[in-house]
Amino acid sequence: MKNILIIDDEEKLRSLLARIVKSEGFEVLEASDLKSGLKKLEHNDIDVVLCDVKLPDGNGVDFVQKIKAAFPLTEVILLTAFGKISDGVQAMKNGAFDYIVKGDDNDKIIPLLYKALEKVQLLKKVKQLEKRISDKYSFDTIIGKSKGLEQVIDLTKKVSKTDSTVLLTGETGTGKEVFAQAIHENSNRVGKSFVALNCSTFSKEILESELFGHKQGAFTGAIKDKKGFIEEANGGTLFLDEIGEMPLELQAKLLRVLETNEYIQIGDTTPKKSNFRLIAATNRNLKTESEEHRFRSDLYFRLNIFEITIPPLRERIKDIAPLAHYFVAQFSAKTNKQTLSIDVEFLHKLETYHWPGNIRELKNIIERSVILVNGEILTQDVLPYEMQHQEDKTNKTLSAFSMQSVEKLHIQKVLNYAKGNKAETARLLEIGVATLYRKLDEYNIQ
Repeated sequence: MKNILIIDDEEKLRSLLARIVKSEGFEVLEASDLKSGLKKLEHNDIDVVLCDVKLPDGNGVDFVQKIKAAFPLTEVILLTAFGKISDGVQAMKNGAFDYIVKGDDNDKIIPLLYKALEKVQLLKKVKQLEKRISDKYSFDTIIGKSKGLEQVIDLTKKVSKTDSTVLLTGETGTGKEVFAQAIHENSNRVGKSFVALNCSTFSKEILESELFGHKQGAFTGAIKDKKGFIEEANGGTLFLDEIGEMPLELQAKLLRVLETNEYIQIGDTTPKKSNFRLIAATNRNLKTESEEHRFRSDLYFRLNIFEITIPPLRERIKDIAPLAHYFVAQFSAKTNKQTLSIDVEFLHKLETYHWPGNIRELKNIIERSVILVNGEILTQDVLPYEMQHQEDKTNKTLSAFSMQSVEKLHIQKVLNYAKGNKAETARLLEIGVATLYRKLDEYNIQ
């Protein structure tokens, strides 16, 4: 049932209008002035307001602005006995759906009402979709409970509210794009574009066109103007994945965009502006790459304002079980199987595997296992051969002469010296706190 609010101080006219609207099957609420109308709006889910312009306690044209600010999904149609062009223009500027004259435009009221309701339904669907996307990429949906992951989430939460450039580093498959999306969805740019481009996918020429756009006739095959990702990201976030693969010539052009917020399309000579936030990701060590002249050092320093390193899955053992259960439930539903349970030995094999492909590889292994299993329990015999026959290192004693043994002993000594203070321990070791937590997990140091 759609709710329509009629605000008019002329009782007979208001009652007549209410009967007409009710005959269309709508729920109608009535108010004689702006104050009581506002109370109805606050206590009811109103879809459309039919409001008179001249009211005892104010002007309907000005009231539109107040309604749209407090109830953005509600549409307002203004009714007036005296059609003034200036009022009509101002009403539309304030956000009114339409402005009609009583008596002259009576036949238009019901058709207009249906059009306004169509817009309301569309706005509600968009809002629901935005909420689903926001929920999907919220920090609460990132699965895991390891100290290393908690540290990363804490850092991303802090930086998301700023407009700073973020550099996400870590191995392939660790979930860098998930964190990039979460940063965007929790930033001040939420609701604006999130545009993702993988720099390793294209040749230099195509990547330049995708990034900057081109004018018709700029090169063979450019049959029409094309917007680039930089233009598409205006007001929102541009996510450049695998930025370490970007050719050096394009790195110089990107640096200029970051410094000036201006870019030039291929085949054009006029600069355009784009205000976007940049999040970049790479599985390379850009510091080393820049020192060896494979990546521009000036661009590296421009990107490295706020670096966040996402730890590999083998350093997040505590995250494997919850991730596995999540993927099992997901693929059980996809394959129309009853939700499967996980055998202890199956989970043990997952937790002792080295995971070169990280979360992406874990997801693929779980999908394969769900397809292969015949019963209701995932056992180790559905795992790939190399996982079934891997060497179990969980209880293996470190050699007194190994580098791991030396590192573990040194961390323990410094931790004791710092009286258990993790931040001070990390400072003395000259490593990040996130790295320290990963090492504590890896060596089981309490």
